[in-house]
Amino acid sequence: MIQTPYEQKSRLIRLLGVTKTYTQPDKYDIRILDDITLDISSGEFIALLGPSGSGKSTLLRIITGLSRPSYGTVLYRDQPVVGPNLHAAMVFQSFALYPWLTILQNVELGLVAKGIEQSRRREKSLKLLDLIGLSGYEDALPKELSGGMRQRVGFARALAVDPELLCMDEPFSALDFLTAENLRSELLDLWLQSKIPTRAVLMVTHGIEEAVFMADRIVILSKNPARIMADLPVPLPYPRNRKSPQFIDLVDEVYKIVTGRTTEQESAPEQTINMEPASKRMRLTPIPYGHISMLTGLLELVADRGNQDDLYHLGSELFLEVDDLLPVTETAELFHLAEVKEGDLTLTDLGKQFADADLTWRKRIIRDQLKDIPLFNLIERVLRNKANHAMPKEFFNDLLEEHFSVDEAEHQLTTAINWARFTEFFHYDPDTEMLYLDTDSEIPDENGALAYKKNE
Repeated sequence: MIQTPYEQKSRLIRLLGVTKTYTQPDKYDIRILDDITLDISSGEFIALLGPSGSGKSTLLRIITGLSRPSYGTVLYRDQPVVGPNLHAAMVFQSFALYPWLTILQNVELGLVAKGIEQSRRREKSLKLLDLIGLSGYEDALPKELSGGMRQRVGFARALAVDPELLCMDEPFSALDFLTAENLRSELLDLWLQSKIPTRAVLMVTHGIEEAVFMADRIVILSKNPARIMADLPVPLPYPRNRKSPQFIDLVDEVYKIVTGRTTEQESAPEQTINMEPASKRMRLTPIPYGHISMLTGLLELVADRGNQDDLYHLGSELFLEVDDLLPVTETAELFHLAEVKEGDLTLTDLGKQFADADLTWRKRIIRDQLKDIPLFNLIERVLRNKANHAMPKEFFNDLLEEHFSVDEAEHQLTTAINWARFTEFFHYDPDTEMLYLDTDSEIPDENGALAYKKNE
C-alpha cells in the first residue's frame, strides 16, 4: 500500500465564508459562490467536483489569488491572500502555451518572472522536462507537439516555480482517452513518490471516476449558487483498482450526492426577470441544457429495463461523464418524466407514457410541460402581446443578459429555442433571427414584417 506524502499535515489554505457575486447592469447580483468554508492542508490531493456552471473554476481562481471574493476571507498559511498567490501555480485546461516560444522558454516563464538567472533556470527547466518525459524537445515549438505533450509542458511550467499548492483546472479534459489516462497515472506517481515539490494538489474536475481514482478527498459543489454539498475522504489505498467493489461503491455514492437534490438546493433563492414592478416580478429559474433527442433515447432505454436504472451504470454504458448526463436527467425531472433518487433514475407515469408514445404525442407532452416553465411563459407573453407576434432574438438575449452572464444568456435562449421548435411552442427563423408564434403561418423578416409563407 502506497501512502500519500507529507504525513505531518499543516494547513496551507483556509477559506472562510467565501462568496462571489457579479453585479448586472440593472444592479441585480448573481451569486456564483455562497459561503464557502474550506481548509486545504499539506499532503492532500483534493478533487473539486460539481456540474458545469457550479463555480469550480471561479473558486480555483480565488484560491490562487487571480480573482477576489466579494465577501469572505482567503488565507494562505494564516496570512490574507490579497493578490496572486506566489506559493501556488496553475495548470490550465487549454495548455495556455505561448506558440512563438520554444518548449524550454515556456517552462522558464515563471522563473524569468521571479528573476532567476539564466543558467539556473535553464538547468532546472531541463531537469523538469526530463522528469515529465520531454527530454530532447526543449527547442521544439508547441505546434510540433501532440496535445498530451503540450499538457506535460504545462505541468513542467507550473512545477518550475516550486509551488506548495498545485492547482489544476480540468487538466485532462482536452486530451483523448488514452493520453489522459497515461498522464493521470504519471502525475499520480510523481506525487506519491514525492518527486515534485508540491505539498498539496487541488484539481477541478467533472469526472467522478477521475476524482475517485486520483484524490484522497473529494469536495462536491452544488449549483446556482455553489455551496459545499459534501466533503468526502477517499479511504482507498493507492494504486487504485477501478474494478474493485470498493471503488465502484464509492463512485456510486458520489453519483448519488451529485445527482440528488438537497434541502439547501431546494430552498435556494431563484433568479428573477424584471418585466414588471418589483412587487409583481416574474420568478425565473435557469433551465438545464438537455437535448430532446438524448432525453428521448435515455427514457426509451430506461423503459426497456423496467422503468428504472442506476445512473452510474447508465453513464458508464453510454460513455457519459456526469456533466453530460446531469442536464438530461434534470430535463427529465423538469418535464415530470422521471425522478432521480439515491442515484437511480425512475420513470414517472408520464415518463412511461412518453417512452411508449409516437412523435406527435411526445411533442404534445413536452409542450404541456413548457407552459409551466417561467422562461417560456416570458417569451410567449412577449410574442403574444406584439401585434405581429414576432420579436428579434437579440431582444431576448439583451433581456436575459440583464440577469445572466453573456454566455449563460445565450445558452439559455438557445436551449429554449431548441425545445420550443421541437414542440412548436413558438418558432424561430435562423435567417431573420426572429422568434414568432405560428398564428399566420408566415415568417416575419428582420423588421417584423410578414415576409413569406412557410409552405411556399
